[in-house]
Amino acid sequence: MPKSMTAFASASAKYPWGTLTWELRSINHRFLEATFRLPETLRHLEINYRENLRQFVQRGKVDCALRIDLAQGRSAGINLDVARQYLDACKDIQQLMHGSSAPLSPVDVLQVPGVMQEDKVDTQALQAATLEIYDEALQKLIAARGREGDRLSAFIGERLEKISLEVSKIRAVLPQLMAQQQQKLRDKLGQVAAQLDEERLEQELVYLANKSDADEELDRLETHIEEFYRALDSTSPVGRRLDFLLQELNREANTLSSKSQAATTTHSAVELKVLIEQIREQVQNLE
Repeated sequence: MPKSMTAFASASAKYPWGTLTWELRSINHRFLEATFRLPETLRHLEINYRENLRQFVQRGKVDCALRIDLAQGRSAGINLDVARQYLDACKDIQQLMHGSSAPLSPVDVLQVPGVMQEDKVDTQALQAATLEIYDEALQKLIAARGREGDRLSAFIGERLEKISLEVSKIRAVLPQLMAQQQQKLRDKLGQVAAQLDEERLEQELVYLANKSDADEELDRLETHIEEFYRALDSTSPVGRRLDFLLQELNREANTLSSKSQAATTTHSAVELKVLIEQIREQVQNLE
């Protein structure tokens, strides 16, 4: 079944050093366009994330965001050696200075670069964790696109059934309408029968039949509908193909409308256009 290009997925996991969260958002786009919002320390892994995405997604604009929340208390480490070195240096400078100097407060010491230190997170473990959770989020996104695609396919299938019904209606009344049109023409030409020979009458009837005959358009509509169903059963991206089939369906509906000689077929032609447009709105969401 086709997949939708619109979906959202997230995945997260907790570690001793904090929490890692991926959020993936996908919307409609003619091609595959991916953007990644990553911490600068992990920017070099973007090519890996992109490659994984291309294996499962062919179309859509996908926004991928990685958030890392370090555990509370990891920034509370104090490097006492750096603090002692700083205080010793301050004492030496005070001895060189004349007069008293303002006393140092603990806050001043803590603001010295290197005194406050964050606990180091193992780089390799962090990178492996981001790739693992990214794959989990990506699988959830694919599943969400699949579920949405199933719903869209069901919606499209319902409209295709209605299109088939309208085609059947037109095909059922077409012979009767043709006969009525021919009889009207005969009646009108009968009024001038003296000036019109039988051969000319037959020519006019043939012209009317060719102008009003819609069998070819109905046959092509049924063929396009069958192709639509085959595409919906495919597991490959079919959005562009369905868009092309919609153009062909709309072309045949317009021809039927121009050939219509009765309110019944005109109504069916209008209904066909409405149904085709409803399908088009949903096909825009399919990959």
